[in-house]
Amino acid sequence: MSALKAARVATFTYFGLNGFLLGLWLVHIPTVEDRTGITHAELGRLLLLLGLGAFIGMRIGGKITDRLGVKFIVPVSGVLCSITAALPGFAVNQWTLGAALLLFGVGNGLMDVTMNAHAVVVERHYQRPVMSAFHATWSLGGVAAALTGAQTLGWELSPAVTLTAAGVLGIVVSLATGRLLLNEKEEQHAEAQTVKRKVPRKIWIMAVLAALVMLSEGAANDWSVLHLQDILGASPQLAAFAYGAFATTMTVGRLLADRVTAKVGSVPVLRWGSAIGAVGIATAALSPWIWLALVGWAIAGIGLSGTVPQLFSAAGHHEPGAAAANVSRVAGLGYLGILAGPAVIGWLTHVMPLNYAFLLPVGFCLIAALSANVLKAEHAEEKVAA
Repeated sequence: MSALKAARVATFTYFGLNGFLLGLWLVHIPTVEDRTGITHAELGRLLLLLGLGAFIGMRIGGKITDRLGVKFIVPVSGVLCSITAALPGFAVNQWTLGAALLLFGVGNGLMDVTMNAHAVVVERHYQRPVMSAFHATWSLGGVAAALTGAQTLGWELSPAVTLTAAGVLGIVVSLATGRLLLNEKEEQHAEAQTVKRKVPRKIWIMAVLAALVMLSEGAANDWSVLHLQDILGASPQLAAFAYGAFATTMTVGRLLADRVTAKVGSVPVLRWGSAIGAVGIATAALSPWIWLALVGWAIAGIGLSGTVPQLFSAAGHHEPGAAAANVSRVAGLGYLGILAGPAVIGWLTHVMPLNYAFLLPVGFCLIAALSANVLKAEHAEEKVAA
């Protein structure tokens, strides 16, 4: 196996591991909530600490990755994420759980940025789109976590045991896989002067677009099931297919998005993907029939699947010497969007029905579609510089 192929496999591994660690925590949320004796409202507030920690980790990760190089910092971030992933399992009250979630958020955010930065390096060497497939592997890691968690919960293992075992596995995988990564430290130091420049306006535009698209994704993740139950009267079992339809087509779309991007370019993928996402969410929101709403959520998943990887990729390629820092800006604001989405939709339900509240992410997707040319301008500048 060539060094480049090995690095690509290693990147797949880190993405899958990150999705697995986060997914395993999500599976154990009800159990941890019960063991710590907190209410749903308290849990909601504590989960904000997970998001805050992730944002901090992303900001830190972007700076240190560009200085130390991806080959060193990616395995370190994997180890830290694995260690902190076990902490929520040992929480005994809201204070210890809050501290655990904050630290886990930092570890997760750090790993998120560093593995995406290495994905940009791999994509640069391949000279063709490969980013979306990495994000698909992250989703598959979440599926593996759901299956693993269902089994361990069936065995009545405590969250501490399961999360610690996953953390140990993560440490081993992170250290063993690190030797396969590419070393771009010299290139990054050669272009270090770009880090000190003012952040380009295009990076902030891409960050805002990432926030809008990921807010729409977060709204679908957290509210699609409740939409089918409360608005269309579906049973809990049938309503679960709303999230299933969205998540499945999202994963499949990411597996196919790289090939599509290679043929048509990143601008059409962002433009038409966001537009299709808007059509899907609008169809689900305004449908009077359960089956059509399920179709709508499936369409939304396939549309949004390739949008975020295009933004991450473009941010990373803009300035090779500041790749991680730029990815951290786009990913950080995007992550805030995916966290804010459920909260914004929840607030809107106080003044309008849930299905009408979905028109907000529809509008955000349309804004992303209309702004897709920011990626075209990005590539145009790269060609001139070359």
